[in-house]
Amino acid sequence: MAKKTTRKARTSSKSAPRAAPSGDYELVIVESPAKAKTIEKYLGSEFTVRASVGHIRDLKAKLAKDSKAKDGKTEIAGVDLGTMEDVYEISPDKKKVITELKKLANGARDIWFATDLDREGEAIAWHLAEVLKVNPSEAKRVTFDAITKSDVKKAFENPRGIDLDRVDAQRARRILDRLVGFLTSPILWPKGAGKSAGRVQSVASRLVAEREQEIRDFTPNESWELSGFLSFDTNTAEALHTEWNDFVSKTDTRNKPPTIKQRMAWLADHRSLAAELIEVGGKSLKIEADKTSTKKLIDEAGSAAEAAGLIDIDIHREANKDGKGRAKNVVRITGTPDPKTRYAIDSIDVKRTKSKPYPPFITSTLQQAASSRLGMPADRTMRIAQQLYEGVNLPGEGSVGLITYMRTDSTNLSGEAISLARRYLEEKVGKEYLPEKPRFYSSRNQSAQEAHEAIRPTDPFRDPNTIASALTDEQFRLYQLIWQSFVGCQATDAEWDSTTVQMRRSDKDTGAVFKTNGRVLRFEGCLKITGIPKGDGDQVLPDFDKGTKLAPFSIEPKQKFQAPPPRYTEASLVKKLEQESIGRPSTYASIIRVIQDRAYAEQIDKRFYATFRGELVTEFLKEGADDASLEQQFIEVAYTREIEEDLDDVAAGKITRQEMLLRFYKKLIPYLDILKAHEFLRSKSSPYKCPECGRRLDYLLAKSGGKFLSCTGYNEKILEEPPPPKKTAKGKKPRARKPKEIPSCTFAMPCDRDGRPQLPEQIDLLSPNGIAIVKRSGRFGDFLVEDVPPPPKKSRKKSDSDEPPPFILNIDKVGNLKFPAPPPIATDIECEKCGGFLNLRDGKRGPWLGCSKFPRCRGRGAFTKLGEKVQKDLRKQLADHMESQQTLMLTRRDGQTVVEDGTPLSDLTIEGGVAELELFTE
Repeated sequence: MAKKTTRKARTSSKSAPRAAPSGDYELVIVESPAKAKTIEKYLGSEFTVRASVGHIRDLKAKLAKDSKAKDGKTEIAGVDLGTMEDVYEISPDKKKVITELKKLANGARDIWFATDLDREGEAIAWHLAEVLKVNPSEAKRVTFDAITKSDVKKAFENPRGIDLDRVDAQRARRILDRLVGFLTSPILWPKGAGKSAGRVQSVASRLVAEREQEIRDFTPNESWELSGFLSFDTNTAEALHTEWNDFVSKTDTRNKPPTIKQRMAWLADHRSLAAELIEVGGKSLKIEADKTSTKKLIDEAGSAAEAAGLIDIDIHREANKDGKGRAKNVVRITGTPDPKTRYAIDSIDVKRTKSKPYPPFITSTLQQAASSRLGMPADRTMRIAQQLYEGVNLPGEGSVGLITYMRTDSTNLSGEAISLARRYLEEKVGKEYLPEKPRFYSSRNQSAQEAHEAIRPTDPFRDPNTIASALTDEQFRLYQLIWQSFVGCQATDAEWDSTTVQMRRSDKDTGAVFKTNGRVLRFEGCLKITGIPKGDGDQVLPDFDKGTKLAPFSIEPKQKFQAPPPRYTEASLVKKLEQESIGRPSTYASIIRVIQDRAYAEQIDKRFYATFRGELVTEFLKEGADDASLEQQFIEVAYTREIEEDLDDVAAGKITRQEMLLRFYKKLIPYLDILKAHEFLRSKSSPYKCPECGRRLDYLLAKSGGKFLSCTGYNEKILEEPPPPKKTAKGKKPRARKPKEIPSCTFAMPCDRDGRPQLPEQIDLLSPNGIAIVKRSGRFGDFLVEDVPPPPKKSRKKSDSDEPPPFILNIDKVGNLKFPAPPPIATDIECEKCGGFLNLRDGKRGPWLGCSKFPRCRGRGAFTKLGEKVQKDLRKQLADHMESQQTLMLTRRDGQTVVEDGTPLSDLTIEGGVAELELFTE
């Protein structure tokens, strides 16, 4: 579906304070101002709707000054460890809100609590009732899946009391987090281990750290596969060989070869197809060896390639120092197809297949889809979904809730919702896209609350494109994703023609058989709504008959090594958290955010990598839990799942909050005692030798959470003789100084994530000063710098060195030289986004305006919308400014060959120009 480009402008102005109501009114309390605005429109003038702006109370933050027990018992702020009773206090930033709500409650005829329908919303309603002196069992509590006029009206016609069991479950969850955080984190701090530990964050961090270890320990199996590329135009096959090789060797701006989809398109344009060799000499082709096997596969692979029609076979062998097991030896087989080789179509099997639509979204699947398809982080996804749920201003309608409640684990849909979706399909899409019977979805999660609905649009007739101008870009994309999922889940199946073709060699009886598959979409069905997947690389086969001849123009034997388990993406980590019942859907975003904020994991290219801190802390917590005398602890995935089940039992009234918490605390204390006595190791041995003293280098934990190489001699102290005493005034005895203890060796250097030393790499480039350039690695990645000793650290004295800093050159994202850009011209044109001023720069497409407060503000100005005279004056200023700038001239080390901006760094790398540290031997 085409997306409109117009978007609602963001406004930074704050809304004016609302006037107090007068006369007879009823007070309705919700969490957010946006939700309050939408609901107030539906309820009318008799109701006054106000927002608590989230939680109003939390567990007491500090212990009283006189509360420390004489017998040394452990105490935690906000929780009585003997009874597990909790003590709450109003959050400092909510005192003004509470004052206003109390004033409104005193003058109200009645008070309604319309907070969200999950346990957290139930707890907020309870806190409000407590503060406003309302009996929770007699309170008017209303909930609704969607903020629409009919849902709101129905809810207010059927109020209920506050569900204290569900409140207790939420209170128990909060106390559990306080127990683990307040009791475990202080154990880590003095050991230099980490910033905090948490009941779910530590388990999520463990998942990432253990995956890192799995990848590190992985040794692959080896296999070979032979791909054939065959043309139906047998006379031109030989000429296609060169053309195909040229095509697949091309790379894009990111140095990536053609995608599968691009390859399939090329083959279709040249009446060709791709196939896999499945049989040779009447036997199924399987060339593989286990990681422990010593079997050599090259002869078998070469024989299969020859049987397929490859001639002039050449075998290239090389060692891979980073490989493990069989992957240490890399082999390539090259050659050209015999021009006389022919294959004949041996069998054609066509089947009609169907693909069903996916169920509507729940919280976890929405986060996964938004991450993989929109590149939107989980916490951002939930914030945008909250905006869509609470209400968006639509032209002519005012504030309207566009989606149902977004924190749900149920795929259930109401009968009314299904009817709306089916009516939309019939009226707007076509009767052929409407199945005979409605589709019903049941949740796999046994604890899913089927009374709740899946995430869906409140009205499917609000097509995303019809309201695009009222939405921000992120709101539009997420609403479109939800809308497509819901409407598509009620549409008919998509239908495909799947074709399987086998081709047997016909010029020689070698028994070589190639097999290929193709798929053609015959009826869009649900894909008309959800769209055909972008990564679709299905091969489209031309029309042909049995016996048709083909000629191979490329035969490619490939050595393959089994891939290690993939690192988690945000989508796959959310899926894993859901599978293991770690937390609840509403907490996934915060869990992922916390493990990154605490430097236990980091995202690189949308994949999670465990930091050195994350691995060390996980090992520390696991070793403490491995004690045979202990029961399972919170660091165990299985026990975390049990805790969630216990919380469900509290919500169902099967066990009391206190009973569950006391049981958990009783198991936790012995574990904490073991951790306190347990040594936390901040370092690990490396295989390298110190170049200065010959001792072993260790990997040491850095403040950032990463690691660096440090000499073990740093921990060995030697006495440094003091300098001779300075001369003093006559009659005064010189002050003698004692010898000072210093490390015997202070050598340290950075290393990469895999622990390899990041030594300078020689580059064929000279700086403007005629000094050789090397590549180094820093906190923000690789950069180029003059090969000179680093400048001394600045002393505390004001006198600084007169020596200029070394010349530095940046490298762009794709690995090309990035010359420094000329400074911009400051203008008096105001930035519409922040009120600052815009800078004028020269770009590839001409002059452009950007906010001077970048990166805090990313506002832009439309240069072409300025007056003609202003444009003319600015163009002249820019031209004079650019002419006055000195052009940077760089050459290779020969001093003559000019190197231009954007030159790939790979072209300038000197082979063998990376020094290596010696390996340490005892």
